[in-house]
Amino acid sequence: MPLLYGLGWLLVQPLALLAPAIPRDRLDLIGTAMALLLLLVSLPLRIRRAWGDPHPWRRLGVTASPTRLARALLRGILKAFLLLFLVAAVLLLTGQASWRGQLGIAPLLNALALLLGVGFAEELVFRGWLWGELEQLLGPGRALWGQALVFSLAHTRFNLGAAEAVGLLGGLTLLGLVLALQRRADGGVLWGAVGLHGGLVGGWFLLQGGLLALAPDAAPWLVGPGGAHPNPIGGVVGWMGLGGVLWVRRRWWASPRGQTELPAG
Repeated sequence: MPLLYGLGWLLVQPLALLAPAIPRDRLDLIGTAMALLLLLVSLPLRIRRAWGDPHPWRRLGVTASPTRLARALLRGILKAFLLLFLVAAVLLLTGQASWRGQLGIAPLLNALALLLGVGFAEELVFRGWLWGELEQLLGPGRALWGQALVFSLAHTRFNLGAAEAVGLLGGLTLLGLVLALQRRADGGVLWGAVGLHGGLVGGWFLLQGGLLALAPDAAPWLVGPGGAHPNPIGGVVGWMGLGGVLWVRRRWWASPRGQTELPAG
């Protein structure tokens, strides 16, 4: 995976020379998109050769019947909505935020792009490829925790204070577990985790970008660490919401079939 990311970065460097006016962050985004394209091309070969599965996209949970895919995606989006509703309600009731209600077409399209783009790309990597690789090496139980820990370390901002970094690290670990159990509950289909993950990212973008006005002195332990761009996953409300989902999903902690097998039909 680091090699693919490096190749994606190298492929866009000529573009930086040909069009130096392109902002650096946009160039990095193009490089990430190139890395994702390389992953989509190479991943089937990896799964056929290393995992011994002739149906890689089915094994990853990307393909199934349209009804199962749509049902899983909608279930994930609904859970994301409920979690964000809990966060927003607590922030409004405690005076940490006020309602603005500003919403336009451009933010909605951006949120939709985040839902599908970030949700699919990251779930393919973490709950698809990485989880499957760890199962091959460690077995189902350790792989479940391993993918969540790697996911949290890959997303934690270590430039925060110690308490805020620990809060974010713990919240991201809980989220990694929730997303994995979502896939198990969906019978191996990946799209429920895509809807949940992408729904949280896109939904929080809408809330913070126009629907809510966060108080300048909002408590990080409540609204989440990150200063002007807080992440509610690392706050108390985020922990409680994710903990509640884990409790509801507790029957899926031990799955004798593992997360990569899809039932027939």
